[in-house]
Amino acid sequence: MKPGIPAVARRWWSTGDSGPLGRRGAVRNLTAQGTALLIVAVASVLVGRLGGPTVLGEYTLLRVLPWLFGVVFSCGLPVASTFFIAGESRADPRLRPTLAVLAVLGAGVAALLWIAATPILHRYLFTAMPARLVALMAVTVITQLTTVWGKACCQGAADMRGANLVIVCEELMFLPAYGFASLAGLRGIDAVVAGLAGGGIAAAVTTLGRLGGTGFFRGWSRPSVPLAYGVMRYGARGQLGNLLMLVNLRLDFVVLGVLAGPAVVGVYAVASKFAELMRLPATALNYVLYPRFARLSEAGANADVRRLLRRAVAATAAMTPVLAGASVITLPLLYGPAFRSAVLPACILLAGLAVEGAAAVASAYLCGRGRPGANSWGMGAGALVTVALDLVLIPRAGAVGAAVASSIAYLVTTGLLTTITLGLVRRSVAVAVPEGGEPA
Repeated sequence: MKPGIPAVARRWWSTGDSGPLGRRGAVRNLTAQGTALLIVAVASVLVGRLGGPTVLGEYTLLRVLPWLFGVVFSCGLPVASTFFIAGESRADPRLRPTLAVLAVLGAGVAALLWIAATPILHRYLFTAMPARLVALMAVTVITQLTTVWGKACCQGAADMRGANLVIVCEELMFLPAYGFASLAGLRGIDAVVAGLAGGGIAAAVTTLGRLGGTGFFRGWSRPSVPLAYGVMRYGARGQLGNLLMLVNLRLDFVVLGVLAGPAVVGVYAVASKFAELMRLPATALNYVLYPRFARLSEAGANADVRRLLRRAVAATAAMTPVLAGASVITLPLLYGPAFRSAVLPACILLAGLAVEGAAAVASAYLCGRGRPGANSWGMGAGALVTVALDLVLIPRAGAVGAAVASSIAYLVTTGLLTTITLGLVRRSVAVAVPEGGEPA
């Protein structure tokens, strides 16, 4: 333990042992992710039933775009926070205040830019919403960045219980807020905006409360400008990969909204959310492996990634036929006959996500070993495929075209990430054990 560090600071960054970053942590995170996805499904059913496909499409976009503004204009602060808190800088008493200052600045800049972009957002994406409601969603830019940043801090500190709490709360809080808004007489998109704003505030308060309860805000030193530059450099490189992954996952929503309208987005959102059940085990594995790889030695990380790649892809591949069969019955039953057309896009998306386990392990390894740029290269190739195919297929085939484009992009991304990861592992082993057979 480094000298001169306050005891409360030592307790905070050393809260977890190998348990939270191993199998137990993955199972618990899978439970939290599954619970959150179930809550989103319930919310989508309520919004779709009460407001119809158009309002559901607007709700889907309003859950994605404010988050995007927050993480992009904070220079990828959440992904960097996990890495620095889990890595060698975790004992530096300047780290936590530096991250907090960056979070405040990032939230403020992102919210102002959202307000400035309101006319464009209103004209091209939220045409059925009043401009004042679009501007009001700047509140959720702040709350979503606060929530995702706090969750990342918990993840880096191996406080998986806190991270899981935030994962559930950030989705759960919408439901009571939406219910209160409906009881107050708001309808349609007005109730959705009130639910997102009120639920976002409640989730952000919960997140900050968890950080405060674990000692994050105690034992601080002064913020460090050089450390802030380091965080922003890593975050920009890492966030590029996350942003490109988001392009793979969500560009189809935006293009569909522009070319086909909110009703088609609503149908496709149902298909996408169902298909993303496939991503639950992979996401949980990535969530615990990212800080774990950041803490492990190079040899330990190399051994883990080779062992886990095959197991992870086998698990997601086995889920594919089960979920495809379930979609035929589940989607029309839950959402109604108007959403029967979501079945085919869901099955197409499941085919592309069948190898998602390998992508999750490879991405966690690259970011955890301080190579977020390499991760971004893999994500970038998938993003190029997404952009090209979306523009070609969506005008011709609508939601089905969007599903085909995304599915192909998922396969390309996974193949490249796995290839890059295995290449780095082989290079590392070759350096450690030269031709003579003796360690370097």
